[in-house]
Amino acid sequence: MERSQKAAIIEGIRAKAEQSSIAVMTEFKGMTVEESTNLRVELRKAGGEYHVVKNTLGRIAFTDGKHDVVKNDFHDNTGVALGFDDPVAVAKALSKFVKTSKTLVIRGGSIDGKAMTPEDVEALAKLPGREQLLAQLLATMNAVPTNFVSVLANVVRGLLYALKAIEEKKGGEAA
Repeated sequence: MERSQKAAIIEGIRAKAEQSSIAVMTEFKGMTVEESTNLRVELRKAGGEYHVVKNTLGRIAFTDGKHDVVKNDFHDNTGVALGFDDPVAVAKALSKFVKTSKTLVIRGGSIDGKAMTPEDVEALAKLPGREQLLAQLLATMNAVPTNFVSVLANVVRGLLYALKAIEEKKGGEAA
């Protein structure tokens, strides 16, 4: 491979890594082409990509970038999963694939430049997805005004009951 080709590969990987919110390092020793294709398809559905690069080129591409903390994880058979939209969706896709494939192993990763252990990636995969978190946030935000209206209605209702009781008492005395 010529030096210009290597430089182009490094720049391509560096650009993708800078755009990504999560980078997960994996070891794929013994993985078949079919499994690799299935992994790429699942990650694409989750808004991510899977790349296998030479270790030296990967180390150079990730040095002094957003995910610099994972540059030393490029050794042996290394693949990197990059997520662009929802980091939880990428972690879920990887975690699900690891459970079905005994050849893929998660080494660690980086989320917005912060190092992650394999356990951190697994914990991230257990979080609810973006849509579910937004729905929970909306429900919480909606609960505050709803509860406020209920409290005010109870105050008014109590006042009406008191007025009604006074009216009945006064009506009973006049008759």
